[in-house]
Amino acid sequence: MRNSIAIRLAAMFAAAALVAFALLGGALHRVLSGELARHQQAQIDGRLEDMAYMLEHGRAAGLGERIRDKLDTLGAADPRTRSWLASDDPAFRYGEDLPLVEAAITAGRDSVELPVGTPPRLTRMRIRGGELAANGARPAVRYIAGVDAEPFGDTLRTFETAVVLLTLAGTALAAALGYWIARIGLGPVQRLSADAQRIGPDDRARRLQLPALPRELSDLGSSFNAALDRLDAAYRQLATFSDDVAHELRTPLANLIGQTQVALARERNADALREVLQSNLEELERLRAIVADMLFLARAEQGVRARDLVASSIAQEVGKTVEFLDLLLDEAGMSVQVEGDAVAPIETSLFRRALTNLLQNAIQHSRPGSRVVVRIGGDERSAAVSFSNPSAPIAPEQLPRLFDRFYRVDSSRRNSGENHGLGLSIVKAVAVMHNGTVFARSDNGITTVGFSVALKA
Repeated sequence: MRNSIAIRLAAMFAAAALVAFALLGGALHRVLSGELARHQQAQIDGRLEDMAYMLEHGRAAGLGERIRDKLDTLGAADPRTRSWLASDDPAFRYGEDLPLVEAAITAGRDSVELPVGTPPRLTRMRIRGGELAANGARPAVRYIAGVDAEPFGDTLRTFETAVVLLTLAGTALAAALGYWIARIGLGPVQRLSADAQRIGPDDRARRLQLPALPRELSDLGSSFNAALDRLDAAYRQLATFSDDVAHELRTPLANLIGQTQVALARERNADALREVLQSNLEELERLRAIVADMLFLARAEQGVRARDLVASSIAQEVGKTVEFLDLLLDEAGMSVQVEGDAVAPIETSLFRRALTNLLQNAIQHSRPGSRVVVRIGGDERSAAVSFSNPSAPIAPEQLPRLFDRFYRVDSSRRNSGENHGLGLSIVKAVAVMHNGTVFARSDNGITTVGFSVALKA
C-alpha cells in the first residue's frame, strides 16, 4: 500500500483540495471581515448623523434634556449601539462610562472595553466621535457613538469554524473521491498486470490484448508485446543454440570415443596407435576451435569493442587474406577479383579474421573454377566490404539468419572439419565491435555477404 498509485493520487487530490479550500476560505474571510467592519462603521455613522442633526438644529428650551430623552429612545431600540455626550454643561453630558470613552477618543483609539450587563462583563465597543462649537442654544459639545463589536466577532469566529470544518470535510471527500476515481482509472493497468502475469514459459505466445487497452496504455502495451517478441525470439534462439552446441560437440566427442574404443579393442602397433592419435588430435583441434569461437562470441555479446585501431587499407587487408588462403583457392580452381578500396580504423587481427571467414564461406559455397568478387566502398560514415560468389539461391527469409550461430541453409547439418557454423556469426561480432553492421543478398544465383565498419568511433 505504501507505493500504491491510487493512494498517491488520492493524497494529491486531497492536497489540491486543501489548498483550494484554504485559498477560498481565506478570500471569503477577508471579504466577510471587511463587510462586518463596514457594517459596524455604517451603524456608528448613522448614530453620529442623528446626534449631530439634533445638536445642530435644536433651538428649543431644555434642549439638553430633550436630546438625552431621544438618545434613551434610540438606545432602547438598538441596545448594541450606544451614545455619549461630553460638555462642560452638565445638561449636555450623557452616557455611562463617559470618562472611559472620552479618554479613548482623546487618545485616538477606535475601540474601548466597557462593562456591560449584570453581573458586568467587559465587551469591546467600536467608537467614533465628533465635535460641535457652541451656538446660542447650547454650549460646545463632543458627541460619541459606539457599537458593540462582540456580535460581529462572534459571527466572524463562527464563519472561521465553519470554513475549517468544511475545508477538512472537503479535503476528506476529495481524497475519497480521488481514490475511487484513481482505482477506476487504474483498472486497465491492473488488467494489464494480470495479463502480463499469465505469460510464462509454457505460454510464451500469449500477448497483451491491445484493443482492450485505453489509448494512453496502447503504446506501453505495444512496447511490452514487442519486448515479449524479442524475448521469445531470444528464448527460441537460446534453445536452438543449446541443441546446436550439443550437436556440434557430440560429433567430435563421439569420434574420439569411438576411435579410442576401437584402438583399445585389440593390440595395436605403434603406427596404428599414431594414426589413431593423429585422428583424435584433429577432433580435439576442432573442439578447441569451437570453444575458442564460442568464447569470442560471448566476449563480443558482453559489449567488448575493438581496440588498438589502426587506419588501414581494406584492399591491402583483402590481399593478405587472399594470399593466406591461396592454397584453398588453388585447390578449388578459384580466383578473387578486388574492386575499390577504402581506408578505415580497424583492429587488424579481428578484421582479418572476419575477411578469412567470408572468403572461406565463399570458397565453400561456390562451384569449382568460380570467381569471387570483393567490392570495397562506403560513405562518409562507414566503409563496407562484400564477397560475391555464384551459389545456389537462398530464400529471402533465410538471409537474416545466415549470421546466427550454427545456422546452415542446408538443414541436414552436413559437417566438415573446416566448418562448424560459427564463421558468419564471428563476422557479425567483428562488425559490431567496430560499430558496423552485416548484410547478405542473393540475386540471380549470386550470393553477396559482407559487413561494414564505422569510420569514426
